[in-house]
Amino acid sequence: MARAGHRYPLLVYRHIVGRWWFALVFMGLVMFALAYSDYIEPLGPFLPWWQFDAAIGGLAILIGIFFWSIRYFAYVQPYPNYLKLVTPFLRINISYKRIQKTTATEMRYLFSFKSMGFWIREIFSPLATKSALVIDLNGYPISPAVLRLFLHRFFFKDKTPHLVILVEDWMRFSSELESMRSGVDPNPPVRKKRSKDSILARLPRK
Repeated sequence: MARAGHRYPLLVYRHIVGRWWFALVFMGLVMFALAYSDYIEPLGPFLPWWQFDAAIGGLAILIGIFFWSIRYFAYVQPYPNYLKLVTPFLRINISYKRIQKTTATEMRYLFSFKSMGFWIREIFSPLATKSALVIDLNGYPISPAVLRLFLHRFFFKDKTPHLVILVEDWMRFSSELESMRSGVDPNPPVRKKRSKDSILARLPRK
């Protein structure tokens, strides 16, 4: 019986969350600096402003640490009957009956730079030359609105039912996915070969 395939971290999720955690921690440190500058004023300890800045700074750092810790919690994993997609806030199983075809292409051909603002373009640039696997579906397993709420825009190239899956080793992922769809175990268990002279080795020596 076929076993579950490998877990492939979702690069888009890791990239986006990776940018946010650093920005939040940096903002928290800036707020702590502002709180300290207010506190050292002659009347600073008696005014509430430094406490407000410190509270915002602490909250930003905590959220940043949380984002840092979940960077690798998003992945796809082929199973014998379905493809599992997992993020810290979403977990869905996509039946292979829903998959129509898969196509590999570079991200820059799926998303136009011209339609992006400066901030989105800066986020997208490191991903532009990477190859992704576009999985065309005959329908989503859950509401498209829910999917778009929890997944970044770079998971969707247009409004048709599909998913853009960007992983580090897309060729291996594609091979495993197609093997699972065809009912072939991509990772068969390795059987240990018994030594030919194993029986003779057990005989007592004179």
